[in-house]
Amino acid sequence: MSFRPALAAALLLTQTQAFMMPASAAIAYPPTATVPQVDVQHGVKVADPYRWLEGDVRTQKPVADWVAAQNQVTQAYLATLPGRDALKARLTELFNYERVTLPEARGNAVFFRKNSGLQNQSVLMVQEGDTPARPLIDPNLWAKDGATALAEWSPSPDGKRVAYAIQDGGTDWRTLRVIDVGSGAVLSDDLDWVKFSGLAWNADSTGFFYSRHPATDKGKDFVSAVYDHSVWFHRIGTPQSADTLVFASPDNRGYYNNAQTSEDGRWLIIRSSTGSDDTYEVRVKDLTDPKAVLTTLVPKRANDWRFLGAHGETLYFVTNLDAPRYRVVAFDKASKTPREIISEGTTTLTGGSIIGETLLVTALQDARTSVRRYSLAGKPDGEVTLPGLGTASGFDAVPGSNTAYYAFTSYNAPTTLYRYDAKANTSTVFAAPKVAFDPADYVVEQRFFTSKDGTRVPMFIAHKKGLDLSKGAPTLMYGYGGFNINVLPAFQVDALSWMEMGGVYAEVTLRGGGEYGAAWHDAGKQLKKQNVFDDFIAGGEYLIKSGITPKGGLAIQGGSNGGLLVGAVVNQRPDLFAAALPAVGVMDMLRFPLFTEGRTWTDDYGDPADAVQFKNLLGYSPYHNVKSGKPYPAILVTTADTDDRVVPGHSFKYTAALQAADIGDKPHLIRIETRAGHGSGKPTSKQIDEIADLWSFIGYWTGLTRK
Repeated sequence: MSFRPALAAALLLTQTQAFMMPASAAIAYPPTATVPQVDVQHGVKVADPYRWLEGDVRTQKPVADWVAAQNQVTQAYLATLPGRDALKARLTELFNYERVTLPEARGNAVFFRKNSGLQNQSVLMVQEGDTPARPLIDPNLWAKDGATALAEWSPSPDGKRVAYAIQDGGTDWRTLRVIDVGSGAVLSDDLDWVKFSGLAWNADSTGFFYSRHPATDKGKDFVSAVYDHSVWFHRIGTPQSADTLVFASPDNRGYYNNAQTSEDGRWLIIRSSTGSDDTYEVRVKDLTDPKAVLTTLVPKRANDWRFLGAHGETLYFVTNLDAPRYRVVAFDKASKTPREIISEGTTTLTGGSIIGETLLVTALQDARTSVRRYSLAGKPDGEVTLPGLGTASGFDAVPGSNTAYYAFTSYNAPTTLYRYDAKANTSTVFAAPKVAFDPADYVVEQRFFTSKDGTRVPMFIAHKKGLDLSKGAPTLMYGYGGFNINVLPAFQVDALSWMEMGGVYAEVTLRGGGEYGAAWHDAGKQLKKQNVFDDFIAGGEYLIKSGITPKGGLAIQGGSNGGLLVGAVVNQRPDLFAAALPAVGVMDMLRFPLFTEGRTWTDDYGDPADAVQFKNLLGYSPYHNVKSGKPYPAILVTTADTDDRVVPGHSFKYTAALQAADIGDKPHLIRIETRAGHGSGKPTSKQIDEIADLWSFIGYWTGLTRK
């Protein structure tokens, strides 16, 4: 690999020019070295001149230098955009409200996370009896840049200890610790090599089950694929070397094995999957029986199994076995054959819980939540009244009671927490935020449009009340469309700020998600992935045709699998969009299985090692399909140097391809965050800075900020 000696001088000149450029001027991008690299796959020659950008930015100086040069040019350009400072100031005001997460009650204590407003990380609070809540774990004290976060946490059944995970710089790797609730002392327990793990305590609070990978000599790798995920039991006060292996899958080294325990602590449930496809093997163990062993309930990974709860010797699951929209079944201790409790209906069941003697089931009707009540035998018993059109979540029972907590949110409704009495079927507000805007000033509606193949697709549209749409308004359209993940109405400060400025916010319920059950998911995966892109394109066409959005006023956004979505549709219909924001996207569809968790995504995308799947993947891969000769929209790619979920090399290579192509004079830039990972644990300050940059960018190119 060779680099031109004059690169440093050229970059310095580029930076100086960029600061003086008006926003509409063409940009001189930093030079990106090309290295001859052609692979022959299934008889097809595939060029990959930017493969060197797959290197770890933390250890390979050429990649680090490229990142620094790109960031300098991008920041210089963003500094020329009008209104960015005012937007950042307003975002700071909007973020500055108290946020509380769903509480968990254990023993005599109630635990919840709280952010006073502008804290970089939320603080874990504990309230014991009638005493005021007090801070128990404050991750804001862990790092000066605020980028070390409290990730997963779980209180012991007696409420005397909390096991918790530390996430540094946005990585998926975790370190586990245990804190004594009474004294606030962090115990000697220190567990490493943890990734994608639950924390499931045993009934007597002496230890917990967790999942980890083997230790290696290479350290916590941010690029290479990882295998051999296994379940362990850790007894409090002992070293990790003394932990007991509970379950491993050596015949399926790529499986992710995760443990849960029932609310009463009696049952251990282990679900095994590839990590990206919702099909599971299921094993259970009666922890009250010293002679019990793990029993296999579901031996073949073919369907989704979501543990709902246990009542005595009966275990309840939500499953799509013989029911694409899901049903509820139960396993009795003496049987490995499930019996049906609630049959499949016209809505999609998503989960549930057992609260006292009430079986509560959540469902989606056109991507809106409903919550239904049943007896444990499956007899209907009415519904839970929700505040409006939106998303309800939670409903985990407080052990030994008829009480649960749940959250409700929508695009114009900041998350409010409720205390639910299952016996009386009543809800009371537990925590309601005080925000710097009036939710009544915004409206949310759901519309439907027709995709390319005639499929009816939903879209949520939100905007400020009274907005004159007679000539259309700049619109931001968001989508995901993959991995059976539901995109549901939820309050987001960034979307609210866009609407407050006079824009329209739209979310499309794309195929590939699970909003309409297994068939909806299957219609957007592998060889049918193009349906997802067609749905998104049709959504954009609908917004313009209906007059909601003017031509030249449509911006699009998506992250991770949604970043792939944005990259693919821009290549296919560059004329439709004014601006695009692909975030942490999967951009090289031929090499994604080679890095970190990428091997698990073949269930949804298909495997490039297969000739038929290869042809399909190559046909839409964003990196491989940037085509010169047509003007592209303005594009601001975002990623992070410590993203070990979708490695940043995807975005680096895609950006290099954009900048090398003849696709017009609009900017094609990349914004690379430091110590931010795939997104979780990102400090509030970094969120505000990023949103200000993104909205200034798309606002300028859709005409919003020019008003």
